[in-house]
Amino acid sequence: MAKRIIISGGGTGGHIFPAIAIANALKKLDPDTEILFVGASGRMEMEKVPAAGYKIIGLDIQGIQRKSVWKNVMFPVKLLNSVRKAIKIIKDFKPDAAVGVGGYASGPLLYAASLKGIPTLIQEQNSYAGITNKWLGAKAKKICVAFDGMEKFFPFDKIIKTGNPIRKDSVNIAGKHMQALELYKLSSFKKTVLITGGSLGARTLNSSILAGIEKLVAADVQVIWQTGKFYYKAIVEQLGIDYHPDVCVVEFLNRMDLAYAAADVIISRAGAGTIAELCVIKKPVILVPSPNVAEDHQTKNALALVQENAAVFVADRDAEAKLVDKVLALLKDNDLQKTLSNNIGKLALPNADDVIAKEVIQITNNN
Repeated sequence: MAKRIIISGGGTGGHIFPAIAIANALKKLDPDTEILFVGASGRMEMEKVPAAGYKIIGLDIQGIQRKSVWKNVMFPVKLLNSVRKAIKIIKDFKPDAAVGVGGYASGPLLYAASLKGIPTLIQEQNSYAGITNKWLGAKAKKICVAFDGMEKFFPFDKIIKTGNPIRKDSVNIAGKHMQALELYKLSSFKKTVLITGGSLGARTLNSSILAGIEKLVAADVQVIWQTGKFYYKAIVEQLGIDYHPDVCVVEFLNRMDLAYAAADVIISRAGAGTIAELCVIKKPVILVPSPNVAEDHQTKNALALVQENAAVFVADRDAEAKLVDKVLALLKDNDLQKTLSNNIGKLALPNADDVIAKEVIQITNNN
């Protein structure tokens, strides 16, 4: 008999993409599986999930605002109302299991599911678990993780290391190096650095590259620079639209596979989804974690790789002064590049979506 599964969470692409990947994998296992998403009203999942072909219901829920006490006044009311609505959703949909991927909606939905005796599975993407997931983990049947050492946060017997679902089309780079160089009008005789701060961009990465762009050009290094939509206009105005033939400035990378394929070294933030892709790509990476995330989890994600000698770490506060010099030093050190590539490749778990989908079905069968 076909299963009925609720998947909850969102807020950022780092939560939404894994959620959709798990849904697709469930459909691949059994096309008759019925899937309902539950997200936070007004957040990006309310647009991205229907675009992927799935139904979603929104809860009026927000996170705790650390910078403004006044914005938290309505939090208890919204939380209570969200739990009530989640209980009604569960009553109406009658799921066989509920999956939480993180984000504001995950908490109320998984809590409501556990109240109603529905088996739950948590997909924890980061190397440092958030407060809500730690609390929900006590009742969950399974907790799928991407990093070692997660027994600090969850019961050991519930943990399974699956990795994070990745965008398969983004990491399919085999045999695409020349095609990638053609797309970006770059030379095969020069080293290429890819800078990616995500679709919105990363202020520190952009300011650091701006500060050192002349050094990179002087060293005969090619640059593919994704600025993100918030910063593109200002950077192009500052540099000029045709700053240098070796510097390709783009707002957004529509073909992530070709950007990865072109790169000799990658500079990136340290979101869990990005790291999962970088492990499969197997290129030398310099990670500059964002400090503006809950529990500083990007720093912890990055350090998990540094411990394995699988990435170079530059703190956000040091990036403007040190990042470009670190890149140039790495480009000259072929042995270190090989070591980083080999070690990051050992951490790759490319089939996380399929493994997690099978775990979801397993908890429905065991209930």
